Amino acid sequence: MELISPHEIAAVMKLDAPQGFSTADLEQLVSRGLPKGALDTSLKCFSHDAGVVRALRNTIIAPATYKRRNRFLNAAESTGVVRLARVYAMTKHVWDDEEDARVFLHTRHPLLEGRRPIDVATTELGARRVEELLAKLYFGLPG
Repeated sequence: MELISPHEIAAVMKLDAPQGFSTADLEQLVSRGLPKGALDTSLKCFSHDAGVVRALRNTIIAPATYKRRNRFLNAAESTGVVRLARVYAMTKHVWDDEEDARVFLHTRHPLLEGRRPIDVATTELGARRVEELLAKLYFGLPG
């Protein structure tokens, strides 16, 4: 059982997820391509600074490609959006406060080799490391 639900992940992206929304439903959306707005909405959760949002967006999609995308991202880009939304949803769940979640994501952590969780989470394996750290914090387990 996971700490956060697919419904909570969809909420970060402001997707209309009906009751009973499952991982399979989320996977289906990703394979078809998420709306471009899901990326923009998710990234605003991480920072109010446009420069930070732009830099994070560039880890998901190249700037020129982003400008060319009309409505939908491709599956690979959508996977990156879900990864970041998942990390944010879990961070918010653990800290139970949006601002505290942002502070955690932007603060260097010794269990991440002094890197910021927001930087580590830009890859799937890095996101898993951040989620593991968050689970340890949530359950009070040693690092």
